[in-house]
Amino acid sequence: MELKGTAASAGIGIGRVTVVEEPDLSYTSRTVEDTAAENERLNAAISGYIAYTNAQADTMREQVGEKEAEILTGHIVMISDPFMQGEMTKLIEGGTCAEDALVQICEMFATMFESTGDELTMQRATDVRDVKTGVLAELLNKRPVDIGGLPQDTIIVTHDLTPSMTAGIRPGVIAGVVTETGGLTSHSAILARAMELPAVLSVPAACTSLKDGDLLIVDGSNGIVTVEPDEAAIAAAREAQAAYAAEKAELAKFVGCRSVTADGVVIELFANIGKPEDATQAMEKDAEGIGLFRTEFLFMDKPTVPTEDEQFEAYKKAALICKGKPVIIRTLDIGGDKDVPSLGMEPEENPFLGFRAIRYCLAREDLYRTQLRALLRASAFGDIRIMVPLVTCVDELTAVKDLLKRYMIEFDQEGIAYNPDIMVGIMVETPASAIMADALAAEADFFSIGTNDLTGYTMCADRGNEKVRYLYSTYNPAVLRSIKRVIEEGNKAGILVGMCGEAAADPLLIPLWISFGLGEYSVSATSVLATRKQVSLWTKEDADALASKVMQLNTAAEIYEVLKEAAR
Repeated sequence: MELKGTAASAGIGIGRVTVVEEPDLSYTSRTVEDTAAENERLNAAISGYIAYTNAQADTMREQVGEKEAEILTGHIVMISDPFMQGEMTKLIEGGTCAEDALVQICEMFATMFESTGDELTMQRATDVRDVKTGVLAELLNKRPVDIGGLPQDTIIVTHDLTPSMTAGIRPGVIAGVVTETGGLTSHSAILARAMELPAVLSVPAACTSLKDGDLLIVDGSNGIVTVEPDEAAIAAAREAQAAYAAEKAELAKFVGCRSVTADGVVIELFANIGKPEDATQAMEKDAEGIGLFRTEFLFMDKPTVPTEDEQFEAYKKAALICKGKPVIIRTLDIGGDKDVPSLGMEPEENPFLGFRAIRYCLAREDLYRTQLRALLRASAFGDIRIMVPLVTCVDELTAVKDLLKRYMIEFDQEGIAYNPDIMVGIMVETPASAIMADALAAEADFFSIGTNDLTGYTMCADRGNEKVRYLYSTYNPAVLRSIKRVIEEGNKAGILVGMCGEAAADPLLIPLWISFGLGEYSVSATSVLATRKQVSLWTKEDADALASKVMQLNTAAEIYEVLKEAAR
């Protein structure tokens, strides 16, 4: 029997199942009279949770690395937030028991993050619920599951692999992970990849369809779980394990190498990050810069709008970690579908076509001024570049540049250092910006193609809507023609054209990007070496021949088949 899910962490795991369930944290709601004592209960539980989580973070720091430990220390920061604790205290003072106060406030924050529709932001909901579980366990004297004592070659099957669970994993003992939830950017996936554990996530009803002792093959590269495989399947899995190990060894040869095609065409290979600390992993994975720093997390992780100084420190930190390498920072990409409670944004009927991103920022100069000034100040510490999201017309870009000139004059008067030649570019993610690429290229210092949104807007298809998901494909000729035009117009104007959507790392599409003349690829940190290798396998001449054939086709299915057949 085969089960299918999300291929979240590559590799092949063979082992026997242990179903890991969270402890029963059910409780009876009640009204309290001694509110001071109840607040003490909550504070003691929070203190216990912080001490326990700090110990777990120390373990993870030793066994996996600093970046992964920061996921846990981030949970400590979250529960230590005065606003969050203050809201719980208010409920308790009104007679609510500590358990209810904790659950209500955590769920309020989790719902806020889930409502954004953005996969990375939605991950914060998982973080909040992990914190809620940990503190609730302290209140009820029931610690979370400790998986440190599981036997060799165990396949963990659980609803969600939380950071608190992962801290107990001993290297070399766990053979793989299967969960009922989680996506490519979830902490389940991030932690599994960091620990090099084959993982298949979002397998429906995994905890009930699989039982302790079942023999499994977990194919984290293809998202397939084989239950009770026969000898032939096990032998094939062993061969696949050996091939994967050989592939990893091959990729290691690309560390420290230039990113270049087989015939010497040099490209720039950058990484995408969500917070300053992520730049550390990007540099460890040999990225040549940061192609996309999503700044909205600085706003979504706080109950108040971050100050200019707070933003400056975050951008400066990323610049210093990258030691002079380019750091492309996208200005606030929120609005409509990405709600930030501290901004008091109004709900919209059609948020994806609404008051968001650059439209919102230009209408809120008080907010945008803080961010642009912080970016300018940080530019004195590295090669920071500013990227404007959701541009649809030239006026939006020139308005941003005019604001920057005004703030530069302010800094000159205040004696504050900045880079007067800071580069200002745009994300090309709307059909309007693709059509106007020639005019925008005359104003922008660089382009970065956001293939995720460009695909959705071009095909008028929401990738989250299962009924129209079949239309959402970068292989569609309409999307490829649009991308080709953008690259050509950017190159004609002499500006760097990059790509920061998921398609930048797609091995099937890379020969097309080479042929089109894409100059910069921004991928996840874990995809840097694989992308560098894939680029090295193609000459410009071979890529041109393939592209010529592909661009004559009329359907996404035809294009996919031709690219798959030509794959190297």
